[in-house]
Amino acid sequence: MQKNKIILLAIAAGAYSISTNAQKSKDNVAGDKTLQEVVVTATGTGHLLKDVPVQTEVISHKMIESYGGKSLEDILEGLTASFAFNEGDMGSKAQLGGLGNNYILILINGKRLHGDNGGENDLGLIDPNNIERIEIVKGAQSALYGSDAMAGVINIITKKHDTQGLLLENTTRYSRFNDIRQRNGLGLRIGKVQSYTSFQLQHNDGWQNTSKEFAEGHVVPDSRNKTTNKFTNWQISERLTYNPTKNLELYADGYFYKKSINRPTNGNYASCDVYTYDLLYRNASAAIGGKLFTNKDKKDYISIDVDWNKHAYYYHYTSKTYEDAYIDGKLEHGVPFYPGKERLQADQQRVMAMLKGVFHLPYANTLNVGAEYRYDYLKAPMRTANGSADDNTGAIYAQDEFNLIPWLNITAGARLVDNSRFGFHFTPKVSTMASLGDFRLRLGWSQGFKAPTVKELYYRYLHVMGSTTFFNMGNTSLKPQTSNYFSAGLEYRNERFTASVTGYYNKLEDMIALVNVPVDELPKDVTTGYLGDGSGKVTARRYKNMENAKTYGIDVNLSYNIYKDLSIVGNYSYLDTQANMYDTDHDRMKKAVIDGMAHNKWNASLVYGHRFSTVYRFGASLSTRGSSKRYYENNGNGKHYQIWRINTTHDFGKAGAEMSYKVELGVDNIFNYKDTTMRPYHLGTNNGGTSIYASFAIKFNKGKKIFNHNYKQNKKQDEED
Repeated sequence: MQKNKIILLAIAAGAYSISTNAQKSKDNVAGDKTLQEVVVTATGTGHLLKDVPVQTEVISHKMIESYGGKSLEDILEGLTASFAFNEGDMGSKAQLGGLGNNYILILINGKRLHGDNGGENDLGLIDPNNIERIEIVKGAQSALYGSDAMAGVINIITKKHDTQGLLLENTTRYSRFNDIRQRNGLGLRIGKVQSYTSFQLQHNDGWQNTSKEFAEGHVVPDSRNKTTNKFTNWQISERLTYNPTKNLELYADGYFYKKSINRPTNGNYASCDVYTYDLLYRNASAAIGGKLFTNKDKKDYISIDVDWNKHAYYYHYTSKTYEDAYIDGKLEHGVPFYPGKERLQADQQRVMAMLKGVFHLPYANTLNVGAEYRYDYLKAPMRTANGSADDNTGAIYAQDEFNLIPWLNITAGARLVDNSRFGFHFTPKVSTMASLGDFRLRLGWSQGFKAPTVKELYYRYLHVMGSTTFFNMGNTSLKPQTSNYFSAGLEYRNERFTASVTGYYNKLEDMIALVNVPVDELPKDVTTGYLGDGSGKVTARRYKNMENAKTYGIDVNLSYNIYKDLSIVGNYSYLDTQANMYDTDHDRMKKAVIDGMAHNKWNASLVYGHRFSTVYRFGASLSTRGSSKRYYENNGNGKHYQIWRINTTHDFGKAGAEMSYKVELGVDNIFNYKDTTMRPYHLGTNNGGTSIYASFAIKFNKGKKIFNHNYKQNKKQDEED
């Protein structure tokens, strides 16, 4: 702990935030000219980072490259102090400001990432090599973004691939545990039409930090369960854009994604390390839309987007297994499923339509208005009473930003939602920013809301934890969860040094929890199959609006460019939580912390980058991240940890050359820290120890010479238009 205190003092004394760093030098890795960077997530409109009225963190493309993260989880944990992850089979299990996946909205280019409606999104859908920057806005953002945005919003801005002609890209990365990350891209532009096709592959053999496991009432010394299971996923995507005129852009895009997770089948203990099926996921999406700029300077626009998303979850059987199944509409018990057979568990589909307009009005007003419609469909033959369920929501919203006084910005907005189950709900927000020279003072209040998911309304399933068997049931009488979020921040910023301190308080009400109910509430059609005689050898639980909670904390970000080529990076976050949770053992409410909370989290990086010649640039970063103890109500607390990483980058080729190369070499977890706490007790981190990695990237971009004649003609026509 003494070591951690020293590190915290070092960060507080001289580190700085990624989100606020600025640098005039073109080659400065940490700076990336963030003073002039335009961000959009906080208000839905473009602002220079230094002038955005709501506190926003930005992880720039240069910082992502210098850090060398292999995944989005790796990047967020290493480059911000507010996030924590426990990667598992079902998803990322993220936490922001004390709240979990259910309360974090993840966007890709402003559009919702679709995944498990239970909240455990698979962030493997996001290719880290295709990220231009990441914008993070903390706290309730439901007035602008709707349901789920109660802890904050993460907006992944991808690369534009705006090329003239032909673009070919390849990136290959390899590290310990046979970890392979492969990406290929093909871009083509002919006149006003542009296409970009990408393929990505991720594979890892998994690892085991300890073979000890508590099962069957005692400690098992030789469990085959892994800390992280073997997995493989791949994705192919396509985006087409067409610019018929200078002020109009039309697009169509989509992807197909598949992931398989392999679990041990040759263990010694049937209750814990012998599985009869692997997990399989298939995702797909398709979208169309467009944006029309209504004036010459392209400040005002109207956009429309319609998209369809699918997230399907299957069992893939590895040995003969007997389970319940519906045959010709009748529930049969003990139906055999043979190796190689796939069985659908849940198919979650979503259709969204969004209409948005941004208009700059007289008297320094910027109006952001929109309407949305969302339809959710769940097909789960064995996990819903009727085999399927659906839900739909409509919403309108408006937000006005005005600067009647040049140094004072006031932003106010609201959203009105109409849901097919709970009816109407009104969600307001207001924030203000005062600019006093190099200082920014930001104050904000916003309400959040989260509609019950289709799963919480209709899902029912058997869940085994150790020697306890639960049957969890949905509840169609659920109300939305709501919150009130308050924040205050002070920031100082100039070209070399930035410091910001932000305090926040988030109070949540009507939180949805699984609560013990009498066993006679179990569905009659499944009781016999699970209990034999329905005698109560299973614990029945139902989703109810039971819990209230509050979270509060302070985020400290400091920044300093030591000189042109050298910067130091760091963030610190303090967090505390208090929840009124349901005590299932004593059938009453009790006070507790929110599971997974850590009071202190931090990270820091020393970043160097220099171009030694016209054809070679070298970059290096030394980074550390850590967390104090993570608290849980059951199965023990997660240990505190500190992990170090060194990453080097080597860029070959002249700026703007047709062919360029990049080599990346690094070592993650330099001091080989591993949390060897036995299963199923909680880990502080599931890092598998020291890992040496290397990647190679090649890029070919040749445009004007290939399509020179057509390009010049179309460019001239665009200028005339």
